[in-house]
Amino acid sequence: MSLLTLLPFIVLIGAMFLMTRSAKKKQQQAADMRNQMQPGSGVRTIGGMYATVKEVGEDTVLLDAGPGVELLFAKNSIGAVLTDDEYNRIVHGVEHDLKSDADIVPDDASSLTETDEPAADADQDDKPVDLGKKDADEETSDDVAAEAKTDAEPKKSDGGSEAK
Repeated sequence: MSLLTLLPFIVLIGAMFLMTRSAKKKQQQAADMRNQMQPGSGVRTIGGMYATVKEVGEDTVLLDAGPGVELLFAKNSIGAVLTDDEYNRIVHGVEHDLKSDADIVPDDASSLTETDEPAADADQDDKPVDLGKKDADEETSDDVAAEAKTDAEPKKSDGGSEAK
């Protein structure tokens, strides 16, 4: 056999070796992360539940999911061990801003357009705004005129039984 015919098999074996090596490395990192869990640290399970570690056993973890709610999970079901800042941000909505002295941008632009001077046009705000609507008397007279105009026009046959 020549080296050229063995080359595809060698490449295939090399690719399989590299893929299994990276998978083992990821499994080792996950196991190290799970072994670093301590009581009081925040975790996310593979099901997406956030909780605090209460006790760590050999193969199990006791989680505190809320007041009076304790759950027993397998260590393999812990998806991530979170830092305190990340856990508080996700669960409690607490943001730790590193730039606390920065200017605060308002949620709306109304505070940017307000002035300290009293409004000179305060009496104009009390007047009703004309949106182009007509009074009720004008509307009825226009409607009657429009109906009279349509009644005066001859109606076309729709091709019913009268047209033979």
